[in-house]
Amino acid sequence: MANTDPAQRERVRAISVSLAGGTVILGLKAAAYYLTGSMALQSDALESIVNVVAAAFGLGAVIFAGQPADKDHPYGHGKMEYFAAAFEGGLISLAALIIFYESTMALIRGVELRALGLGMALNIGAGALNGLLGWYLLSTGRRLKSKTLEADGHHVLSDFYTTLGIFAGLLLVSATGWSRLDPFVAMAVGVLLGRTGFRLVRESAAALLDEEDSQIIDPLVAGLDGLLKRGVSETGVITVHGLRAMRSGRYTHVDIHLVVPEYLPVSEAHDDTERFENKLIAAVGLEGELHAHLDPCRRKYCAVCTDHDCPIRAEPLKAAVSLTKEEATLAEPIE
Repeated sequence: MANTDPAQRERVRAISVSLAGGTVILGLKAAAYYLTGSMALQSDALESIVNVVAAAFGLGAVIFAGQPADKDHPYGHGKMEYFAAAFEGGLISLAALIIFYESTMALIRGVELRALGLGMALNIGAGALNGLLGWYLLSTGRRLKSKTLEADGHHVLSDFYTTLGIFAGLLLVSATGWSRLDPFVAMAVGVLLGRTGFRLVRESAAALLDEEDSQIIDPLVAGLDGLLKRGVSETGVITVHGLRAMRSGRYTHVDIHLVVPEYLPVSEAHDDTERFENKLIAAVGLEGELHAHLDPCRRKYCAVCTDHDCPIRAEPLKAAVSLTKEEATLAEPIE
């Protein structure tokens, strides 16, 4: 059955473009290396091999991640995108090691370059295509909240920048005639690739381990603060705590404790908090779900409670304060 989600179709289309574009770019870079015998151009071609393999893996990951939640995966399949990003990071790191090995061997046995001008022209053309492809993938990934597309975009853009560096290095080789500089240019590419690969693996591992992500928490706290400032009479909520958020691909799952006036009937408190949840989702632009646990105030929050008609207030309102990240994420209510 075809996926009817326009955003998911666009994700699949974007990673398919990456696969097709990466294959064309690989062909150009491989031709440049074959013509010249340059280790620097070989390193660029190796990176493009990683691009193609990663795009093929990413296509499967995006399709799998787009499947709806089911009995076996109640939180959806979105985390597959982080596996794809980690896989790509591992491939990039492997390519860096291969580049270092090949460059070291080239220094030992000597370097002989040929047809450098034509090879550089082919490579810079491939680099320009990489720049356009990387910009497209990164902007599309951010807009559609796809970690796979973002990771692929970052890698392709890093490939574009290394191509520029290689071009500058080979210009120097051509101007000086010092062919032994070529492997050193390749090693510099290896360093950049290793750094990119480590960053992708680190970020993906953090997401898979549900490390707190300020890109999720900070907007939620800002949205909560804005709603709470409207007052209890409008929202039915005094304050919040126990905020936790988990991102699964582009979906976000939020758990939160909402403190409500204890004198309210359960049905009324439920309806108030359900409206509060919907307003928060709309204010933050959340794609996902929010689960709220209701806590009675137990007259602990009177000093900051704006419920002026409260029949059980224990002390007068002193000041309504802004919600902080520390308060929102506090596991237990105040004593």
